[in-house]
Amino acid sequence: MDTNLQDYSHKRFNILTGEWVLVSPHRSKRPWQGQNETISNEIRPTYDPNCYLCPGNTRINGEKNPDYKDVFVFTNDFAALQVDSPNFSFNDGLLRAESEQGICKVICFSPDHSRSLADMKVDDINKVVRVWQKEYISLGSNDMINYVQIFENKGAVMGCSNPHPHGQIWSQSSLPNEVEKKDKQQENYYSQNNSSLLGDYLKQEVELNERIIYQNDHFVVLTPFWAIWPFETMIIPKKHYTDIAQISEQESLAFADSISKITKAYDKLFQTSFPYSSGIHQAPTNNKQNDHWHWHMSFYPPLLRSATVKKFMVGYEMFGSPQRDITAEQAVERIKENLEV
Repeated sequence: MDTNLQDYSHKRFNILTGEWVLVSPHRSKRPWQGQNETISNEIRPTYDPNCYLCPGNTRINGEKNPDYKDVFVFTNDFAALQVDSPNFSFNDGLLRAESEQGICKVICFSPDHSRSLADMKVDDINKVVRVWQKEYISLGSNDMINYVQIFENKGAVMGCSNPHPHGQIWSQSSLPNEVEKKDKQQENYYSQNNSSLLGDYLKQEVELNERIIYQNDHFVVLTPFWAIWPFETMIIPKKHYTDIAQISEQESLAFADSISKITKAYDKLFQTSFPYSSGIHQAPTNNKQNDHWHWHMSFYPPLLRSATVKKFMVGYEMFGSPQRDITAEQAVERIKENLEV
């Protein structure tokens, strides 16, 4: 490993977005006198009569949840995208706007209010994965939908309004900004090399073995070289698949195993229910040739030094570019110390 990368300020290139991140390893030694977050480790009940997502409870719109036993999906009661939004455009000089249609869903991972993915068995996480696959196929088959975004916000510090284990699926008529960047970068590389950008990157990472956290027969968990968030990680399938629907039952279990390993390690890192935003980036459902896509799942946790010190994107990061203190390699060693084998 190049020691300069661990001692001196430098910038690293994100091959998926075409953007740079500033890395300042010497700053990790500075004392912290900023805000400390309040982290709650309260033990939640397995059922909360006041929770809108628990089985049998009535949601805010008056609908009653079924007495579900594993995974439950429903259309978001406060959807950010409207399925019946009319097609329109607004263009007045430099003022532009376009209509956007979509379908938003909520996916409850478990009927148990007290659990998170880190607390669930691999077989139960696999049930979530299978529903992700089903929803990607179902929503993507709608002519109106050109992209399906699967994600989870875990923890109050990430703005999660309900602690019940759940995620969301937003599907829409256009490609969102981050996806559009990755689409262009991967397409450019594929057209020049006739191979997957992430696949070639993964081969190099596995050979170097400097940022690999865990791998099984089908997936690799690593911290990307260009990571922005302190303990950011990515799960990448070893085979070149464009979307999650292409993986087999055996590969689905291996994916669930990878999710289980990294979320459990996160919780042990600072001995707290580790907050994060996670999401799956995969091929658009726009009926185009998307062979250049290599799907992957990213975890963006905000915690920096402890369970109470959060990484804020402010100042230079808002006006210049993203910046991090702890290097990706240092973060990997910290995570691996808490990995269950």
